[in-house]
Amino acid sequence: MSLSYISTRGRAPELAFADVLLAGLATDGGLYVPQTWPTLADGHRRPPPGQTYAETAVEVMWPFVDGQIEREAFEALTADAYSTFDNPDVAPLVPLDEEQNVWLMELFGGPTLAFKDIALQLVGRLFDHELTRRGERVTIVGATSGDTGSAAIEACRDRDSLDIFVLHPRGRVSDVQRRQMTTVPSANVHNIAVDGSFDDCQDLVKAMFADEAFRGRHRLGAVNSINFARVMAQVVYYVVAARALGGVGAAGPVSFAVPTGNFGNVYAGYAAHRMGLDVSQFVVGSNVNDILARFFAGAHLEIREVVPTMSPSMDIQVSSNLERLLFELLGRDGAATAALLEGFRASGEAGLAPEAAAGLAPLWSGARVDEARTLAVIGDVHRRTGMMIDPHTAVGVGAAAAARRDPATPMVVLATAHPAKFPDAVEAACGVRPALPERLADLAERPERCAMLDNDLGAVQQYVAAHTRVDGDR
Repeated sequence: MSLSYISTRGRAPELAFADVLLAGLATDGGLYVPQTWPTLADGHRRPPPGQTYAETAVEVMWPFVDGQIEREAFEALTADAYSTFDNPDVAPLVPLDEEQNVWLMELFGGPTLAFKDIALQLVGRLFDHELTRRGERVTIVGATSGDTGSAAIEACRDRDSLDIFVLHPRGRVSDVQRRQMTTVPSANVHNIAVDGSFDDCQDLVKAMFADEAFRGRHRLGAVNSINFARVMAQVVYYVVAARALGGVGAAGPVSFAVPTGNFGNVYAGYAAHRMGLDVSQFVVGSNVNDILARFFAGAHLEIREVVPTMSPSMDIQVSSNLERLLFELLGRDGAATAALLEGFRASGEAGLAPEAAAGLAPLWSGARVDEARTLAVIGDVHRRTGMMIDPHTAVGVGAAAAARRDPATPMVVLATAHPAKFPDAVEAACGVRPALPERLADLAERPERCAMLDNDLGAVQQYVAAHTRVDGDR
């Protein structure tokens, strides 16, 4: 029997996985979550010898998709998705400080050099499979603070079943991040640079989904982390990390430090925890745009001005996936979740009552890592280990050092992007300029295609409507 999915705001119909995949955002503005959390297999700590990442992924994700796709087809799609990664381990775990039991999980070995590839290489294939099965097509719209856009484009390019429109904040992503999006020549790919912040881009996407006539007319779908399929795919590497450390004396819990912008990556770890993974602490790393660090310190949300930083994927004040955690903290009360978030967007502030806030302390911590500290961490890691890390990963490393509770528990820092995506910051910190992989060596010479639009819903909708292919255009 298929698992059902419900909206965090309680006013949208329950859906099965295939419909959640294509819908993305719920019709009531909420985010889909499983009605009940499945449980990891009893042997999740002890995988069969030689099990590949793709095989583990099928095992972990199957309860989410069972009844919606044939097992053999899902296995083939998953194997194909992870064949695109440089390292056969997909998410290799490397020691950062063995004496302190700190590890780095490298999630940037995919086609666009960021952790988003791990989910989106699979999600793009799932979209294509399901749409082909139905004889339908959709229009993907998404917002990016840097890495999601290129990963989504790479996953969706040249697919007849969809068009993809990606909004990014003009001048607020790195040159490499921008060019990875704007140099893709595929006819179904459209980039929009918005004169505003990432939060503005994200609000425009949500507004397009909220416009039911526009949403229906253009069959909108989402590959942002608002789509639960993204979360599902990211659960896997938390399980992989725990399994790997189980072989070095960690029969008990594992802790994770995650540099966090839109909260989807660390929320996937929480999903693994709800499925039975023994996690003792999640450290949420923020840059100076520290709304999440402040929230985990005081159970209070307060929007402040977005400050551009060297870690642009974290230059966010409204983290969409936090809604999924709030829903759990509020006892899965959709009406209460909706009321809290509506008040938050209206006033710029919201707080949890003491009984809800009590759910944070056992598991969650936050830490703010400013620009100077970020550079210092990059330099220190390079001096000690010879490794170069990007600014987002450096925030994770700095947050782990600041907020770790139990030195006896292994701490895994998620390395979310290749250092060559942020060469200026890395070079400033350690004196060495990281090189792009050979396949991207000519990125700076490739021609760009991008529309420049104001932060205006009507202008963006008009552009999407004008550039969406109809069935006869395929």
